[in-house]
Amino acid sequence: MAFMAAYSSFATFHVHTHGSNPPLATFHGSQLKWKGRRNPSSCKVRVGFAAKAMSSDSNDSAKQMKFVYDQMEPMEKCKQLDTSPSPHSLSLFSPSKINVFLRITNKRPDGFHDLASLFHVISLGDTIKFSLSPMSTKDSLSTNAQGVPLDDRNLIIKALNLYRRKTGFKQFFQIQLDKKVPTGAGLGGGSGNAATALWAANQFNNCVASVKELQEWAAEIGSDISFFFSHGAAYCTGRGEVVQDIPPPISLDTPMVLMKPQQECSTAEVYKRFQLNKASTIDPLHLLEEISNNGISQNVCINDLGE
Repeated sequence: MAFMAAYSSFATFHVHTHGSNPPLATFHGSQLKWKGRRNPSSCKVRVGFAAKAMSSDSNDSAKQMKFVYDQMEPMEKCKQLDTSPSPHSLSLFSPSKINVFLRITNKRPDGFHDLASLFHVISLGDTIKFSLSPMSTKDSLSTNAQGVPLDDRNLIIKALNLYRRKTGFKQFFQIQLDKKVPTGAGLGGGSGNAATALWAANQFNNCVASVKELQEWAAEIGSDISFFFSHGAAYCTGRGEVVQDIPPPISLDTPMVLMKPQQECSTAEVYKRFQLNKASTIDPLHLLEEISNNGISQNVCINDLGE
């Protein structure tokens, strides 16, 4: 949940408009900086994304569908990937996100902070394969990324355990995580993984839970997870778990360039060092209204954790 432009470990994005050569804007962590500098060694992404999901039946034949975050078409019903009652294997795209602005508005008695932020998905994401496990007591997680926990400290495992507690589902999984989103960068990669795990488990369980229920349950294990059940752009408040969908303020096909230094930044440490008396006093609803009416500019890209 922490995105701090002042910390060198947080990612930088260059934003291009159609037909422009040098980038017109840069996202550093969650902070947007308008400039004209290019970094040819960084990785290109897009603001929006299309996600492909594949399900395999017992005969190893596969069916594909493509789904896109669309703010005009609410996902009230869980999308079935297969005509069979439930899939045997799912390979899913797990997105990340940026913060167009981030206001920290209060320190709560429970130790958390209240925030008001405009979250926006980007096309950079991980791929996670879920398969039914013959084991009846434990999930098995493997990944290509060093340093990622493989036990119940991982949000994927936490999400699957949460789903089983909520629904009584008894199935366990073998999970392969192909990690592309850098950790400790404020991009919500782990939160996106958790949302994807909840969605996948629900598919294996014949979609017994609604998307709204999944979104509400997600708040129990993480502050940003609920956002990934939105439609791509949302005004988030509370700890980040109160999600209000809005039309994307940035065109979903806007090219961006992401740069991530080697250092990582702990969310807990960022908030531990945060001083509320140094935060901006601007009303976040004013920022949201300004963006809705006039689009994004440097003036509205406030980042309290970057001060």
